[in-house]
Amino acid sequence: MAASADKKVSIEGTIRVSGAWALYPMMIKWAEEFKKIYPQVRIDVSAGGAGKGVTDALTGLVDIGMVSRELRPEEIRQKAFYVSVVKDAVFPTINSGNPVMKELSQKGLKKKFMQDMWVTGREMTWGELTGVNNNQKIRVYTRSDSCGAAETWAKYLGAKQEDLKGVAVYGDPGVAQAVRKDKTSLGYNNLNYAYDMKTGQPQSGLQVVPVDVNENGRVDSGEKLRTKKEAIKAILSGIYPSPPARDLYLVTKDSLRGASKVFVQWILSDGQKYVEEVGYLKLSARQIKEALNKTGK
Repeated sequence: MAASADKKVSIEGTIRVSGAWALYPMMIKWAEEFKKIYPQVRIDVSAGGAGKGVTDALTGLVDIGMVSRELRPEEIRQKAFYVSVVKDAVFPTINSGNPVMKELSQKGLKKKFMQDMWVTGREMTWGELTGVNNNQKIRVYTRSDSCGAAETWAKYLGAKQEDLKGVAVYGDPGVAQAVRKDKTSLGYNNLNYAYDMKTGQPQSGLQVVPVDVNENGRVDSGEKLRTKKEAIKAILSGIYPSPPARDLYLVTKDSLRGASKVFVQWILSDGQKYVEEVGYLKLSARQIKEALNKTGK
């Protein structure tokens, strides 16, 4: 296996990583496991959004950027070198005390309603959305930082991140906390901020709203998102759309070198065995092979 081969390589020093919140929990696990094999290597990991990850990598502030959206043409022109390493998705989230939880779990959210609230800024009540007697206005949340989750969510709704309406909050944990505190709220979160990594249940204080993908007015079996297991099944089956499901990337300037190269090649080989344990989705064998070839493996 690659790990035993890689271990013959003597590496030391510090690998600096920054970027997407979506990839942060996975990167922490990879860093912990990699350091068990290479104790002379220090890995500093920080989150701050996909935009920060790309900028930090292209300006040399870090060795590796974490990115949760497609690379832009202008970033590729700046010689961004990138490989996909794992897959996840963005989901609509509400407060677990939402007064129309029962109706939402039965009817789900139609894309048109989400476009009304996030793109056109239409004010709606939870009663209008679900057809029950409830006059509480829906308070919509979005992200204030340049991030893959917002860009992916906007792309799904036919817009750009800067078009999204709502109360802007910094970071994935920030949106989750805002929704947790507000019973009238509607937000969106990446897989591992919507669901608890250990239990597979929605994060404390949150619920994930099913999307009525086929718009038949009810939540069908394949559309249910009550647990992380159901969410992953919906993604893998293709029922949950892409976007908001998407690949996550590692980015560096020009090419991989030194300890960073060994680390990324390890992530694409032995590091993949931790993907499901942490709660992400593996890439296909073809994608992994292509990514390894790209790194020169």
